[in-house]
Amino acid sequence: MDSREERIKRRAYEIWEREGRPAGREEEHWDQAVQEIEAEGPEAEREVADPMVGVGSKSTSG
Repeated sequence: MDSREERIKRRAYEIWEREGRPAGREEEHWDQAVQEIEAEGPEAEREVADPMVGVGSKSTSG
């Protein structure tokens, strides 16, 4: 699964939980998640895509 689809899946799950875990609204939650992820733009996708950027790059100056 690509990172965009994974983000949508997580967001749909968050929406489902926030709304009290109602049955039968999976498609509605998925569509809402897609809209929210798309509204965040490509910058947000890059931030999630590589969360390790910069980790472990300590300065070695003395």
